[in-house]
Amino acid sequence: MRGTTPTAAQGLDRTASHAHGDSTRFHSRFTTKDHHRIRTGIGLLVVTATLSMAPGLAHATPEPVKCTATAFDIPGGRMGATLCAPGPAAEAVMLLIPGASINQNYWDSTYQPETHNFRRAMNVAGYATLTVDRLGTGTSSRPPGTAVTSIGQAAGIHQIVGELRRGLPDAQPFSKIILGGVSLGAGIAILEATTYHDVDAVFLSGYSHHIDILGTLSAAITFVPAAIDPRFAGRGYDLAYLTTAPGTRAASFLPADTPPQTREIAEQSADVFTITELLDGLPTVVTALTNQINVPVLLTNGSADKLCAPQVCANTDALHAAEAPYFAHGILTAFVLPDAGHALNLASNTGDHHAAVSNWLTTATS
Repeated sequence: MRGTTPTAAQGLDRTASHAHGDSTRFHSRFTTKDHHRIRTGIGLLVVTATLSMAPGLAHATPEPVKCTATAFDIPGGRMGATLCAPGPAAEAVMLLIPGASINQNYWDSTYQPETHNFRRAMNVAGYATLTVDRLGTGTSSRPPGTAVTSIGQAAGIHQIVGELRRGLPDAQPFSKIILGGVSLGAGIAILEATTYHDVDAVFLSGYSHHIDILGTLSAAITFVPAAIDPRFAGRGYDLAYLTTAPGTRAASFLPADTPPQTREIAEQSADVFTITELLDGLPTVVTALTNQINVPVLLTNGSADKLCAPQVCANTDALHAAEAPYFAHGILTAFVLPDAGHALNLASNTGDHHAAVSNWLTTATS
């Protein structure tokens, strides 16, 4: 790792990188039935996008937490990240991956941060956080779009897990690592956890094996090449990079009664993703790959998430009952945030989500 820069505002530029994964190692774990399900699911590849909105675009409020913008050298480039620690006594760290069309700001909001800032809530609860930018997003490097894959990024995350275990220049080694992701980021977390088995717990948000097909397809039709979008034109993106069309995010990922200000924050959060990320991330949704996770898992969704089958995300008990067969016995905890959409961090009651996560962490890291 190199290039650490302490900052209170955290709005510094961070250069990130690209990594290539071991696709042979990954694909060897599937049966013929699994491969059939993958082929069947290609038409629904958007599932792995399960896009989320970043609640804010910069980090501004000084807090009694040391935050350091950094970057990790991984195969193919550098992956940008921000480490925030509540103090030298923190022994556990959450490594948090954003979803498609967003970046690490999803976890670290300046929009009503006392309410919506997930990173801050976890730091207050005593946990360090390392939020990363997926390749091609935020301040990350921008490889050719077809080279950006979920498997490759899982390999890069694996390398970062090792560096966290050994200790970073401005932080002691962490004895507990919780790998978390939202949406497509959850898929990348699953690929890492099932390939390398090197983390102590897994947190999956905005993720389910049970999708609402119409809701998912309605989100998919909003995808456009980033190169032709005025927000991203001229920034070096090739046609393999996609984003959400202007003015479409709230309708896809927030409840209908979301206030205008929150809708605008969601719109401002747009970033990019690649078609290849969706394709090789798809098995995390259409197969039982998650059965290979052998550490505690927390799965969270919103009851108004248009991408999740409504009967599954109706409440916590329904989500747990539907998802338990996809996980090893006894490791799954579920939580549904009432009236929240796909972007749980933008919900007005997201504090209840923060509390559910921190309560689970107490048990998962003990």
